[in-house]
Amino acid sequence: MLEEAAPEWLSEEVKTGTTIIGIEYDGGVVLGSDSRVSAGETVVNRVMNKLSPLHDKIYCALSGSAADAQTMAEIVNYQLDVHSIEVGEDPQVRSAATLVKNISYKYREELSAHLIVAGWDRRNGGQVFATMKGLLTRQPFAVGGSGSSYVYGFVDAEYRRGMNKQECQQFVVNTLSLAMNRDGSSGGVAYIVTIDEHGTEEKVILGNQLPTFFDQ
Repeated sequence: MLEEAAPEWLSEEVKTGTTIIGIEYDGGVVLGSDSRVSAGETVVNRVMNKLSPLHDKIYCALSGSAADAQTMAEIVNYQLDVHSIEVGEDPQVRSAATLVKNISYKYREELSAHLIVAGWDRRNGGQVFATMKGLLTRQPFAVGGSGSSYVYGFVDAEYRRGMNKQECQQFVVNTLSLAMNRDGSSGGVAYIVTIDEHGTEEKVILGNQLPTFFDQ
């Protein structure tokens, strides 16, 4: 009797094939992501929140291997808690991004994850950092994940300096909606977190509430 073959997705790595984005505005940052998690071509989780808190006013957006990205976020969260106790104040966003960068580089052969770190601190206000395999660069906005290749033209054309909080939130929502429509590995709902000196504001936008465009 022939053995029944196991489903292909059981042997596939679980990945947050994803779209993540962070953008600075005067006074804070907006961070966003979709919610789909896949193993190969199979969707294994439709509503994973890929925006992970690293400290009170610092978050990261996860992409790559789900296990690797979550592990990195948990390690940095612990290290930042210890660091803030040692220095007696909230950590800087750059400190969080540097910790992520160091882990990414040290375990570059073992880990497959790309994190965008964003937050607010009293020294430099809102900041967005891209981190990957030892790279650390501050950018006015950053996109990542499999869906990002579909929206680079859009973000380059639509981004402008000096956008306010509401304009940045809409920019993030529009970018996620376009990427989720084109990229098979992105989808579900949109998670948005806005961070400023007053704290954090989290929001979930359901799939049927996302803006639609010409081909939708």
